[in-house]
Amino acid sequence: MRRRRGRIGISLLLVLAFVSALGWFLTKPERQAAAHWQGLPAPDLANGERIFWAGGCVSCHAVPGAQGEAKLVLAGGLPLTSPFGTFHVPNISPDEKAGIGAWTLAEFGDAMTRGVGRNGEHLYPSFPYGSYSRLTPKDVSDLFGYLKTLPKSEAVAPPHELPFPYNLRIALGGWKLLFFSDAPRVALANADAAVLRGQYLVEGPGHCGECHTPRNSLGGFVSGRWLAGAPNPEGEGQVPNITPASKTIGSWSAADIANYLETGFTPEFDSAGGSMAEVQQNIARLPAEDRTAIAAYLKAIPPVE
Repeated sequence: MRRRRGRIGISLLLVLAFVSALGWFLTKPERQAAAHWQGLPAPDLANGERIFWAGGCVSCHAVPGAQGEAKLVLAGGLPLTSPFGTFHVPNISPDEKAGIGAWTLAEFGDAMTRGVGRNGEHLYPSFPYGSYSRLTPKDVSDLFGYLKTLPKSEAVAPPHELPFPYNLRIALGGWKLLFFSDAPRVALANADAAVLRGQYLVEGPGHCGECHTPRNSLGGFVSGRWLAGAPNPEGEGQVPNITPASKTIGSWSAADIANYLETGFTPEFDSAGGSMAEVQQNIARLPAEDRTAIAAYLKAIPPVE
């Protein structure tokens, strides 16, 4: 009897070890292949700045309250409140110690497109790598090159304030297994070049879905509700539905949307407010053809009531 119990115990331990190993294999941090970041041309700084404004980097990484040129000092420190705790945005200035000045392109690119930190750890999706995963290697390289031209800061952001179990980074591997993908958010049949460019900007660097799409209890996007509106992550009100079916921009023309992104004024002469005001100011720095492409995409996606 004791031998039988011993064999059962050993078998259970072996099964547990196998399940644990399988779980780790399926959820471990996965970097891009080294070749993914090799053979790229010298960074195009003008394009890097274009991606910088499309991504709204200053909105999170500038010192809270910074204005003018001071917004280009990406010292971090902004607290982001969420149902899972408070995240503190890091310094991404080119400072070699406090920022990303000593990082390689591969380290930066893996953080952007795979959610893997410099030391091989999972990053929290408060950094929207679920959207940035769609960035091309060239755009990542150009952005990295542009960031290196910005002022340095020695500021160090405080650590995240997350209760158990959200403070366990290992659990993020399971989150990625469930929700992380670089596939298109919507299928667009017979889309022209402008719509496809808009799709790249909205689903990728613009990360519009991070606020405009509702999430489930685990923080993943609700299936079939792309850009259909969501509770305001800042705690008050609702982020609007921006699909063609909405009562906000559903009746706007593509030209109306493009003009709003440039000027901040709606067809009814209302103006962008809240966090959208800064988003609009960032997008206003893009070339007109990018705003036109964003508008074309928003008119082409499936309507969601």
